[in-house]
Amino acid sequence: MSETPSQKKRRLRFLTLAELVGIAAVAIAALGYWDSHRERTLTERERAAEAQEKKAEEKAGALKLSFLMTGTPDNGGERLRLASVHPEQVIQTQAVSFPSEVRSDAAQTTGNPRIEVGWFEDGLSKAEHARGDKSHHGRLPVGIVTTFIEDGETKTDRAIYLVGYSIHPRMLRSDKVELEGLSLVRRGVGDTLQAAIDALWARQAPPPPKP
Repeated sequence: MSETPSQKKRRLRFLTLAELVGIAAVAIAALGYWDSHRERTLTERERAAEAQEKKAEEKAGALKLSFLMTGTPDNGGERLRLASVHPEQVIQTQAVSFPSEVRSDAAQTTGNPRIEVGWFEDGLSKAEHARGDKSHHGRLPVGIVTTFIEDGETKTDRAIYLVGYSIHPRMLRSDKVELEGLSLVRRGVGDTLQAAIDALWARQAPPPPKP
């Protein structure tokens, strides 16, 4: 039985409506997927930003709590006055170690953080003469073990610093050593503090060649 023109027209119209419904369904699904993807992307970006911000805050907090000292020349460079960068960290005692060639034992302080040139001046002059070092400026590695109070707790810092100095020759007298400043090399040094100081000193001031 053949279709009449009217039936054929209705069938074509129904097919067109079905296609439109299918297209609309696909479009709605695509919009839903795009919206879901956009929301997921925004969420991931927010989480990444929060994680980065948290990491920055933790790093800033760690830096804030780190123990770091400054050294201010005093009395014409005869000593360095040591002080914590953070005033809430109160220094109690210190043990200052030098390269073994310069001084074999540590200098001790209590409640008066400092480095005195008299602690190592003779040893430094002898070491430099033995090496034939004629430079008038240098940096001496020192290890400083500091006991300090922070937030009511007693803490300890073990670090290596460089002490900047200049040498001024004098007639008929030993050379005068003048202290200039202090800079941090490394924090958190363990029981190998003395060995680390000696190694650093040997690298920057090689011993004289054997005859």
